[in-house]
Amino acid sequence: MSGWAMRRFWSEAQTEAVEGGFRVLLDGRPIKTPAKAALVVPTEAYAAAIAAEWQAQGDEVDPTSMPITRSANAAIDKLRVQRAEVADMLAAYGDSDLLCYRADAPVELVARQAETWDPYLDWAEARYGARLAPRTGIMHAPQAATALEALRAEVHRIDDFGLAAFHDLVSLTGSLVLGFAAAEGQEAEAIWAASRLDETWQEEQWGVDEEAAELAARKKAQFQDALRVWQLSRVQSGAAGDGGAA
Repeated sequence: MSGWAMRRFWSEAQTEAVEGGFRVLLDGRPIKTPAKAALVVPTEAYAAAIAAEWQAQGDEVDPTSMPITRSANAAIDKLRVQRAEVADMLAAYGDSDLLCYRADAPVELVARQAETWDPYLDWAEARYGARLAPRTGIMHAPQAATALEALRAEVHRIDDFGLAAFHDLVSLTGSLVLGFAAAEGQEAEAIWAASRLDETWQEEQWGVDEEAAELAARKKAQFQDALRVWQLSRVQSGAAGDGGAA
């Protein structure tokens, strides 16, 4: 939707049940994706959220205010043809997961990383049978192949609409484990804070950089949008709250 400009031509956005899910109508005309595919999403709540984005537009459409529509477009136009490649790309985060790269000093930071990040690694081992091991420093050290394969299999279980949202949960946190934790309903504020631990430490030592803080705020909003899309794609599907990321 980047670079797309459109003036509002409709009065009312509504939803409608169709074969395969739900779609959004603008004065009775169905929305299509930028690639001209039918925009049909898996749940009524998802369609209603898209309709709300369109209904909220002013005289000129602002694509940046429509993250749910944008995610649906990505799922339909991109993931349906590149799903395996995207899943493999996300699974690869496990081999360089943020939670595994630890400082060797100062001791206060070392302790904070262990206290904050170790419980997520413990959870991933208990939940998926995938133990990722912490490393000191920034040099890459491969994780166990069995752990990576277990996580990869979980990523590949996620459907197209979920994967579009999951992409942002992982890429914005820099952590496959935190992405899974968010998808499985763990506390979002704590997850985001965990992903920002090193930046928060630097701010405590040297003060807040306003430009960096503004960028962090935008990323947090994007993370919250992605989590909402993930949840919307699960409503009525039986996937939310069942203990699984798929």
